[in-house]
Amino acid sequence: MKKTRVILADDHPLLMDALKNLLEPEFEIVGTFTDGQSLVASAPKLDPNVIVLDIGMPTLNGLNAGERLKKLMPKVKLIFLTMNQDKDVAREAFRLGASGYVLKNGAASELVSAMRDVIRGAIYITPLMTKGLVGGFVQNFRQAKCKSQLTLRQKEVLQLLAEGRSMKEAAFILNVSPRTVAYHKYTMMDHLSIRSSAELIEYAFKRSPSGAVI
Repeated sequence: MKKTRVILADDHPLLMDALKNLLEPEFEIVGTFTDGQSLVASAPKLDPNVIVLDIGMPTLNGLNAGERLKKLMPKVKLIFLTMNQDKDVAREAFRLGASGYVLKNGAASELVSAMRDVIRGAIYITPLMTKGLVGGFVQNFRQAKCKSQLTLRQKEVLQLLAEGRSMKEAAFILNVSPRTVAYHKYTMMDHLSIRSSAELIEYAFKRSPSGAVI
């Protein structure tokens, strides 16, 4: 029987090696990535069935990467493997099309269970998040309206600026012109009534200390 094709994305190589060893007996690992931009650029060519990704990744966080991947590959299953127990973050993950949400501090075997569930079309949420809630929990997550006032591109620009990248560096990473980055930056500032770059960065960190600008 043909094995399920899986991509792993996490900015901690040692953890990825451990996950690879855990999953390889049952699944085929077709690629590993340490940042969101390279994941989005390469995943479609690797044709995975499932992508296991962290939320707090550099250059493009897991939520924004997942949103792009679902547009590029609507049938791919996304499982977020994260330390983030914030229900608002989990809600956003499912709104964007996640099939699973697993906490890193759970048992290692939980990821295998989540993989099996999503492959057969089910939804998996770590019990540490649900605390006995069933049924409407996922439905409410998926039906929740997006709280974000920013577009996906604006969120990408904001993350890179919050990481300390210059507008020129951000433009190179996003493959756009510095003028385009500047446009998104100042559009955000105007939209959010922010008057300085420092205030914009402060806004980014207040919204998401974990690195996922939502």
